[in-house]
Amino acid sequence: MSRISRLPSPLLRAAACTGVAALALTACGSGSGSGTASTGSGSVKVGLITKTDTNPFFVKMKEGAERAAKENGAQLSTAAGKFDGDNAGQVTAIENMVAAGVKGILITPSDSKAIVPAIQKARAKGVLVIALDTPTDPESAVDALFATDNLKAGQLIGEYAKAAMKGKTAKIAALDLAPGVSVGVQRHNGFLKGFGATDKDVVCAQDTGGDQAKGQTAMENCLQKAPGINVVYTINEPAALGAYTALKAKGREKDVLVVSVDGGCTGTKAVKDGKIAATSQQYPLKMAAEGVKAVVTYAKDGKKASGYTDTGVTLISNKAQDGITSKDTAYGLENCWG
Repeated sequence: MSRISRLPSPLLRAAACTGVAALALTACGSGSGSGTASTGSGSVKVGLITKTDTNPFFVKMKEGAERAAKENGAQLSTAAGKFDGDNAGQVTAIENMVAAGVKGILITPSDSKAIVPAIQKARAKGVLVIALDTPTDPESAVDALFATDNLKAGQLIGEYAKAAMKGKTAKIAALDLAPGVSVGVQRHNGFLKGFGATDKDVVCAQDTGGDQAKGQTAMENCLQKAPGINVVYTINEPAALGAYTALKAKGREKDVLVVSVDGGCTGTKAVKDGKIAATSQQYPLKMAAEGVKAVVTYAKDGKKASGYTDTGVTLISNKAQDGITSKDTAYGLENCWG
C-alpha cells in the first residue's frame, strides 16, 4: 500500500481498513475508529504494532497496552502482521498510524533490519518509536527498547541444563527460530554461554519458527540424525511441546532434558507437568504498559524514552538445581500470560 497522506478521518478509517489484506487492524468498523481502544479526540494517540495478533505473547502485550492506555487517558490503535515475518504489513501499519497522527508507536519488529527505513521516516516526522521485545538492527534505529534480556533468558536455562546434567556428557539439539532473527540468535547464544558450550557441541540444529508442529518435525529429524540426544534447547514453549511429542513417540520423554524460554501459561503448565524441565519467563504486559506510559510522557512534556529498559526474566522450574536461582511453577502460573 502506498503512503497515506493526512486524509479526513472517515476516509482515513476506510483506507486503514482496506489494508486488512496486508495486516490485521483491530476495531476497523463503524463507530470505533481505526484500532481505537480508549478515550476521546483530545487524548494522546499511541500505536501498537505486533508481529501477529494470534500468538498469546502478543495478545497479552495488547492487553497491557489497552489497560495502560485507559489508565493514562490515551487513544490506542493496534495492528499486526498476517504472519511472523510480515514486514510489508508492519510498514503499512506504521504509515497508516503516522498519517493518523499518533504521537508514538510501539512495535515488535518482524524483520529487525527491513523495518528500519519505515521507522526512520516516522521518527523524522516527530513520532517517538519504541521497540518492544525484539530490538531493531541497529538497535539505535528506535528511540528506545523495552524488552526481555533474551541473552540472559537463554543463559539462565543453559546454566540450569548444565547443572541438571550433573557432569554427564551432553548431546545437544537446538530447536531455533529462523536465520537472522535477533531474539532467536540471542536466546540460542545465551543458552550456549550458560551451558558452557559452543555450536560445535550441538549435534543437531533445526529452525522451527516457534511453531509446535514444526518443533515436532524438527525433533523427529534430530532423533534420526543423532539418536543419542539428551538435551534439547528450544526457542519457545510451543517448539518445546512439539519436541516433547516427538520424544514421547520414541519413548524418550523421560531421559531427555528439555528447556525453553517464554513463560506463557501453557508452557508453565508443561513445566508443572514435567514435559519441560525449566523455562525462562518474560513479561509482555509490562513491556507494553511501560511503552504506553513513555509515549504519554513524551506527548505531555517532550521527554523521550531512550536506551534499553530490561523488563525482567525469571527461571521457572519445579526441580531446583544447586547454585541456580529459580522460582517454582506456582509463582510462574501467577505471573504467566496467554
